Amino acid sequence: MTWRASVLTLFPEIFPGPLGHSLAGRALREGVWSLQIVDVRDYAADRHRSVDDTPFGGGAGMVLRPDVVDAALAAAVDGRPMLYLTPRGEPLTQALVRRLAAGPGVTLLCGRYEGVDQRVIEARGLKEISTGDYVLSGGEPAALVLLDASVRLLPGVMGAAASAEEESFSAGLLEYPHYTRPAEWNGRRVPEVLLSGNHAAVAAWRRAEAERVTRERRPDLWAPYQAGRTPAASGGSVARTTTTP
Repeated sequence: MTWRASVLTLFPEIFPGPLGHSLAGRALREGVWSLQIVDVRDYAADRHRSVDDTPFGGGAGMVLRPDVVDAALAAAVDGRPMLYLTPRGEPLTQALVRRLAAGPGVTLLCGRYEGVDQRVIEARGLKEISTGDYVLSGGEPAALVLLDASVRLLPGVMGAAASAEEESFSAGLLEYPHYTRPAEWNGRRVPEVLLSGNHAAVAAWRRAEAERVTRERRPDLWAPYQAGRTPAASGGSVARTTTTP
């Protein structure tokens, strides 16, 4: 079954953009997923195609009108999750991406200006999602991020399924460092364990490196990872439980 994505935007020319290339682009051409672009301005009621107005209570900027946004959403609603991309939303995590990729698809509303009238967010039950603690000019770049992260997890999109199991966030950790040929470059050698052919030793090194990098760079991930470690039944070593950071 095709995974379907609809994007509601004031700038339809942005899409598919990078999603038309590499893995996502090939999957799009092969019908693994589909992309519908909805121009919100097509649902404006006046000849000027007005989509926004000044905020009640005063203040700078403009707000997207609820009647226009609602009419655009009505054209895309079919039971898929409806997400509004906004800096005040729930963080986009790999766990959420996995859930979205496992479903029928998504409908994404890209905000602009000061945002969207709260009433249509509530009326349509939009889930607010943020791709990070920063502010963009609009939701379109965030939509590209969310779609790319989701599409690459669809069956058959990535050549090696194991890649998704070992990459960053898959076990609550950042990914370990990677090395390839030549074995020595500019006086820097590949860690000897990676040349040893000892698969158990390589696996242990990779886990230790993933833990080190996560501990140093992302204490927000390290704390819940540590909380999920419990003593193993024997040997006093530790085992990772299935927790989500």
